[in-house]
Formats: sequence, structure tokens, C-alpha cells
Amino acid sequence: MIDQYGWSDGLRHDFAPHAAHGLQPGRVLVQRRDVWRIVTDAGELDARVSGRFRADADDGGHPVTGDWVAADLRPDEGQATIRALLPRRTAFLRWASGPAGGRQVVAANVDVAFLAASLNADLSLRRLERYLAMTYESAAEPVIVLTKADACPDVDARVAEVAAIAAGAPVLAVSARTGQGLDALSAHLPRGRTAVLVGSSGVGKSTLVNALAGAERMATQGVIAEGARGRHTTSHRELILLPSGGLILDTPGMRELGLFDADEGLATTFADLEVLAEGCRFSDCGHSNEPGCAVRAAVEAGDLDGERLESWRKLQKELAHERRREDPIARQAEQKRWAAIHKAGRARTREKRRGPDED
Repeated sequence: MIDQYGWSDGLRHDFAPHAAHGLQPGRVLVQRRDVWRIVTDAGELDARVSGRFRADADDGGHPVTGDWVAADLRPDEGQATIRALLPRRTAFLRWASGPAGGRQVVAANVDVAFLAASLNADLSLRRLERYLAMTYESAAEPVIVLTKADACPDVDARVAEVAAIAAGAPVLAVSARTGQGLDALSAHLPRGRTAVLVGSSGVGKSTLVNALAGAERMATQGVIAEGARGRHTTSHRELILLPSGGLILDTPGMRELGLFDADEGLATTFADLEVLAEGCRFSDCGHSNEPGCAVRAAVEAGDLDGERLESWRKLQKELAHERRREDPIARQAEQKRWAAIHKAGRARTREKRRGPDED
């Protein structure tokens, strides 16, 4: 059974030490609080983590949907105990919302990420840039999926607009209602391949899953007419086996998607800025007020969208802020750096006030 869910020779090799201890492999289908639904060769079972696993797991180390685990199985009871977590091939990370912060794993072991956005008034290029950075950092393959194409008067124009910021990722316009684009989307999900579906609430993710599954697997609601937005329905992450043999992991709409340790993903997403920056006079140019900035020159010449530059600046500042939150030493160093800058600024102000002839 687990062969249908992506079990492979590589995973079998990684699992060998656990097999020697009599454990069995399983993949997490659903996570709800402290109970995980896993699929095994003995069927689907409800699982809990062992006390030792819970005590030893670090930040982000608990199983999430898509993970492969080693477990003691009790199929007669429909239960299992998770003893270990197999190494993740890919992991979608975000900065957890709330004052505590920290790393949160959204999904694990996915091959492709369907980044969903609705072709309506709520389409945001800046949000898609954030999703792209997250995806490239995870090592999964991004595919931008523009939903509700049947309700858009000029699909080609919107697709071109999105393709301009897609950093080479495929851009597909789809309609779950008419079937437009679904074949092209399914082509990214051959047998044994896992996709995660990421997007804001109301973009039609659950409707899309149902269309791919050919059945009502996920609850859906209608569109709120005045805002042209759908309503949030998915409340948990669930891995679903499709008739094609591919797997898709639906996620709840995320109000906050704070980037976590995504420098490489950001560099890939904004590769055009990286190329332009090679022409800046200073290697550490912040593309703000520095002389000889090739990036700002491109904006002034109309070769680069100024909003894209502002988006890059915002995400860079966000990453720097999260690094300081995560690393107390870096935070202290940053505070000292700014204290020195302010002290030097005050000294220059006092010097100007004194004037050259007051010594």
C-alpha cells in the first residue's frame, strides 16, 4: 500500500536501521493536534508519538503531513506509536505567527508546489513573489496556478503579468468549473509524485483538489460576491491519493507567511535584480540612495518595476528581522551597530553646530 504513497528504494535504504528494530514505515496523511493519521502496509492507523520522541524532537522536528515515520503498529486496535522521523527530502518552512515565533514546517517531502492565486481583483504579484521564495528555498519545483480562469475577461494578459515575475516557473490558468488547464496541471503529478497546494484563503484550492480527484474530497463554499473572494474552508493539511497515482497535499489558507531562512530562495526569485546588482558601484549596495546603483537606474529607465524592487527590499528586511529574533547574538550585534551609527550621527550634528571657528 505505501508504494502508492511514494515509497521508494531510497526511503527503504534510509529506513533500514529502523527495520532492524522491528519498526514499520508509514506516511502522515493528516495531522490534528496530537494525533496523526498514517498510511502503512497494514492500512490507515491513528498514531501518537512516543514519550521519548516528544522529548527529543527539536523545533520543527515533530511529524507533519507528508512525513515518513518509523512506528510500532497495532493494526487490530487501529493504532500506532511513532518512534522516529525519516530525513526530509524537502520541507516548506515559514516563521510561525504569534509572539513566540520559531520555525514551522508546513509540509514535507513534496516534489512540486502549486502556488495558487485567483484571477480576480485579489491577484497579488507581491504575494506570489513571497510564495516563490518559500518554494525555491524548500527545493521543490514551483508551478503558479491561476484559478477561476472562467471568470477572468483577459486571461492572457494576467498570465503574462504573472510570468514576468515568475522567475522561470510555469504559469497555468485553470478553471475547476470548466476543466480548462486541468490536463496541463495533472501533467505535473505523475504516479508517485507529491504536490503541495499553497495559497490564500478563498482562491479555490479545495475546489481544485476535488476536480483533480474526481470526487468531493474537500469541503468547499461559494464566493463572496462583493469582494470576488472565496470563503476559507480547509482547516487542516491532508495528503490525498489521486486517480492518476499522484498525491496532493491541501493546506489551509495562510493569513501570514513569514519567510524563514530563505536567502537562497529570495535570490532565485529575484534573479533579475541579482544580475542588475552586479553593475552597482558598491558590492554591498542596498539599492536605496547609494551612488552608481544599477538597480535604481533600471527602475528610472523603466526596465524594472519599482514595486518589484520595493517587494525585494521588504522581504530582505523581513529576513533580517527574523534572523535577529532567532539569533540573540545577531540581535545584540545589530543593536550595537545601530547604536554606533546613531552615536556617530549625533557627533556629526554637534560638530556642524559648533562650526569650524569655535575651537
